Amino acid sequence: MNCKLSIISPCYGAPTLLRELVRQITEAARDITPDYEIILVEDGSPDDSRDIIRSICADDSHVKGVFLSRNFGQQPAINAGLDVAQGEWVAVLDCDLQNPPSHLRPMYDKAQEGYDMVFASRQERPDNFFMTKGSKMFNRLMTFLTGVKQDETVAEFALYHRRVVDAMKQMGDYVRYYPLMQQWVGFRTAKVPVPHDERTDGKESSYSMRKRVELAVTTSVAFSTKALRMIVYFGLTITLLALLVAAYLAIKTIVTGIDVSGWFTLFVSLWFIAGILISVMGIVAVYIGNIFMEVKHRPTYIIGEICQKSEN
Repeated sequence: MNCKLSIISPCYGAPTLLRELVRQITEAARDITPDYEIILVEDGSPDDSRDIIRSICADDSHVKGVFLSRNFGQQPAINAGLDVAQGEWVAVLDCDLQNPPSHLRPMYDKAQEGYDMVFASRQERPDNFFMTKGSKMFNRLMTFLTGVKQDETVAEFALYHRRVVDAMKQMGDYVRYYPLMQQWVGFRTAKVPVPHDERTDGKESSYSMRKRVELAVTTSVAFSTKALRMIVYFGLTITLLALLVAAYLAIKTIVTGIDVSGWFTLFVSLWFIAGILISVMGIVAVYIGNIFMEVKHRPTYIIGEICQKSEN
């Protein structure tokens, strides 16, 4: 049965925040419509999150627990939530409460002005130096590798109309990165400034710099061929440099009459060329690996169980 508003929250590593998360989402949703659902996607968290979600579902028929069979990652968890959601409007927000659910109301009001997507624009982030710089580096890397401008103030907190959700669901990509998918499908978009609070459970984000780099590389390969084009430009540059060096050595030999040591130039050239070939093969291998994952047509997630209180 369809509803007016669905709120999705991927849950990982924040068991002590879940009840407060549901309380705040409930207050925000009721301020918009009594016809809402809260979808908590438990992404194989190594704690008691699943038991807490079951307890919440037992007390509130508006809450639906979607338990994935293992940890698939944030983007597949969002994918699972979007597939389960039935609302005309669908909101996605993280479970750490750093973006207060109370801002759903101004985002919804903004959407009623004729927008299909409304993003929360994070203001004055309280994260530590490394988290802040890491996020900026990640977005700049994504912008460079994909050729699509990434707004570092925008994260997962967003509100979509059903037509946007249906459009993104039609995309058959195995690797899913919603900040890029949102831009690809188009539609009218707007941003609403929201504060970015500190986590109250004292934990750090599970997105380490290593995971951010891995996500950037995987996503850029899935959404862009820029890395392949860079190989062509790199090869042409190396060829040009080699011709210039060869011309310089030839002129130097003619002018000075001193021969350049052949062993040295041969040694350097071989190692230089070997490094280029290995780099090129590595980039091509990443693309081949991505093709390998796509052609298998595996699901991006597997739901192990759905928990919901009966309304009867």
